[in-house]
Amino acid sequence: MGSQPADEPAARIAVPLNAAITIDFSQPLDPAAGLTPFISLLNRKGETVACSYTFSNENRTLTLEPTGGLAGFQRYTFVVRSGLTSSEKGILRKEESLFFYTDADRTDKMERISDDALLTKVQQHTFRYFYDFAHPVSGMTRERSSTLNTVTTGGTGFGAMALCVGVAHKFIIRTEALAQLDKIVTFLENAEKYHGAFSHWYDGNTGRTQPFSAKDNGADLVETSFLMMGLLTAGEFLGDAGLNRRIDALYQAVEWNFFLNGTESLFWHWSPDYGFELNLKISGWNEALVAYVLAAGSEKYAIEKDSYIKGWARNGAFLNGNLYQGIRLPLGADYGGPLFISQYSFLGINPFGLSDDYMTDYAVQCRSHTLINRAYCMENPNTFPGYGPYSWGLTASDNPTGYAAHSPRNDKGVISPTAALSSFPYTPEESMEALRFFYYTLGDKLWDDYGFKDAFSVKDDWYASDYIAIDQGPIIIGIENYRTKLLWTYGMKSPPVKNGLSKLGFRVI
Repeated sequence: MGSQPADEPAARIAVPLNAAITIDFSQPLDPAAGLTPFISLLNRKGETVACSYTFSNENRTLTLEPTGGLAGFQRYTFVVRSGLTSSEKGILRKEESLFFYTDADRTDKMERISDDALLTKVQQHTFRYFYDFAHPVSGMTRERSSTLNTVTTGGTGFGAMALCVGVAHKFIIRTEALAQLDKIVTFLENAEKYHGAFSHWYDGNTGRTQPFSAKDNGADLVETSFLMMGLLTAGEFLGDAGLNRRIDALYQAVEWNFFLNGTESLFWHWSPDYGFELNLKISGWNEALVAYVLAAGSEKYAIEKDSYIKGWARNGAFLNGNLYQGIRLPLGADYGGPLFISQYSFLGINPFGLSDDYMTDYAVQCRSHTLINRAYCMENPNTFPGYGPYSWGLTASDNPTGYAAHSPRNDKGVISPTAALSSFPYTPEESMEALRFFYYTLGDKLWDDYGFKDAFSVKDDWYASDYIAIDQGPIIIGIENYRTKLLWTYGMKSPPVKNGLSKLGFRVI
């Protein structure tokens, strides 16, 4: 006696919650012989799911229907065990099994509100991470919700921009934002610095560097750039002359040209113990364009346009131009890499209408990269459960075994809400669809005090417990730039940004 498995593994995702399982046997079963010891449906924990059994086709076809339906986004295993007998006394000699994943439970987990109200709610909850959860001594942004004393420079730059959003939406008043920014600037003035640049992480109480890795215990020029971009933008928005002078002093003290290391390219790291041993050049295309812009805008330590051409653009070698998912990608690696690459530099720098010798409109890069990422998730070549037109976005985030830069070339079955939500300026309709899905369909698992948790994997039945600063920041900023262009407006007003863009040959429409 033999059975025929329902289908191949590639087809066993997004199974409806009201699905029935039909299995055909080569010989008729004997209903009187008892089926439950031999045929069962198991949930992920190995527990038996209660089912009703129906025979047809002269007892050769058996249909199982879960009596209480199936749970959403869950793995189930259907098992037919050896020893099952037929009415013709045949015996199943080999156990047969198959697994499948269900579709999402589409019932609303959160109360429906207007799209505009939902955007504001996401921004307000995300803002709390940067204001309510800010480090009490330094005012800096904590690296993640589980590392209470480790503060992050790049994340603090994003947090400074979040303060602008908080004031604009009246989550806080201007004097509260100024007090927070003053606390941050005071901490930075007294923190350890390396040729004017800041470390990736600090102890929020002492201002001493916390090593990011074995030899990364000094300057991180890219994190410094994210920090400075945020401070300059917030300073322009809040308009306090005294605070702006202090922010400008921090910026002008960065010895940007020192980080050329005698070459044509900026270098990412410098350590007082290891110098430039990490040997990581800041070369495009990636998230670090802002480093070249700010380095070019410096009054005393500026780099020249030649460094941008040879170090960043690599004489045009960062151009792509190929089609992925039917979409042309102007710059960067195949499929574009993780989505943060097209987000971080453009939190305060407006890519729309921004052009240079390599691109006629940098917003095209951002939109194309995002659409390729989404289309890849919809195609889902690895057949990961939980992917689809409303559930997409591969970028750097936590995953069940740690942290990774997820992308089409490094796909681990992990969706990170920040990827789609930070893309609002470039894919507003697609990002809104994702927002509705993350909030209404998965809100009971993804949503909490500080907004959306970092990531989830249906394959592993895993939902992140942490929030991470550099994933939360682009959400509140990206949504605001989509709604009002607020951070772009004030970021592009900053003299260092204007000077840097102009020196490097950028044109702004």
